[in-house]
Amino acid sequence: MNINNNYLSKTFVNFFESEKSSGMLLIMCTVLSLLLANSYVSETYLSIWQTNVGGLTIEHWINDALMAVFFLLIGLELERELYNGELSDFKNALLPIFAAFGGIGLPALIHFFLNSGKPTQVGIGIPMATDIAFALGVLALLGNRVPASLKVFLTALAVMDDLGAIIIIAVFYTEKLSIIYLLGSIAVFALLVTMNRMFRVMSLIPYVAGGILMWILMLKSGVHATIAGVLLAFAIPFSAKQDDQKSPSHLLENFLHKPVAFIIMPVFALANTGIIVGSNWAQGLTTTNSLGIISGLVLGKPLGIILMSFVAVALGLSRLPSDLKWQHVFGAGLLGGIGFTMSIFIANLAFDNNPEIINTSKLSILLASLTAGIIGYLWLRLFSKPIK
Repeated sequence: MNINNNYLSKTFVNFFESEKSSGMLLIMCTVLSLLLANSYVSETYLSIWQTNVGGLTIEHWINDALMAVFFLLIGLELERELYNGELSDFKNALLPIFAAFGGIGLPALIHFFLNSGKPTQVGIGIPMATDIAFALGVLALLGNRVPASLKVFLTALAVMDDLGAIIIIAVFYTEKLSIIYLLGSIAVFALLVTMNRMFRVMSLIPYVAGGILMWILMLKSGVHATIAGVLLAFAIPFSAKQDDQKSPSHLLENFLHKPVAFIIMPVFALANTGIIVGSNWAQGLTTTNSLGIISGLVLGKPLGIILMSFVAVALGLSRLPSDLKWQHVFGAGLLGGIGFTMSIFIANLAFDNNPEIINTSKLSILLASLTAGIIGYLWLRLFSKPIK
């Protein structure tokens, strides 16, 4: 399979362009948040996110409501990949799927090995995810040094990583479960699917209204409310025609790209990276939890991704695109170690009642993501030649 930039779909090109810009903005917001959290306005800045509005703190509104919109976009992107993208052809899909399994499994095993039997064992999900915006942002810096198929592979890999993270959140980070509210949420989802599949309701209004109701019920059920965003994505009508501009799913995905990239994710970064770097910050990085996060992202991700990719190709289950080399796959694995958004999100859930561990976890995530990004960039720059 030979993929050329000229043949990339308009949807994917728009997606890639918005994600690379979003990555730059995320870096600026993260730096700003870190500076404010460690300045003379630290107390005021951090207290803003704890202000109560409508029964929830601003931080909770961001992490539960705005991030549900982020997960809705992830779900729409995953649906597109399954129908029209890299995951639509089963043999092509197996490469990023196997890679994602390796990129999820090995980091989790490393964290579990270091934290088994300890309270920090619940942080096992933190090093599993890949931040699409930052990873594609680094690829964008490399320009024509990376083949188009690497962009598609990394995107599919990151989307599968996010799907794994979503499942982990739903299964392992649900504390008190209310069956009644959960069944109510599932009933709303079933109704929306019926509207789509049986009655072919094409207006977005009833789906958005149903999605809001599903979010409220999911919030009250104890399952993290962001899962409602993913379910809603698969209830909205989708056209299998490449880049169908009239498909409700396609229209909503296009509409959400910029708000998510330039409002929701930057606001999430501001609210969640206000990390106080105390005098004992270095000591915090030597805990088993921090070591599990750092080694999982920096070492586990690339090793897991390339090992499972090699297994898929060696067994004849999949194949490398003609313009993709193993050094490219390893480079993608290194960039897969940029956890950031999803890793921070899971850290908040895992250590909900322990601000100190959350703080050191976030610092570890930032350090690991920065390290993975720099090494990945240098690796691909060194082993990739400019494409004419």
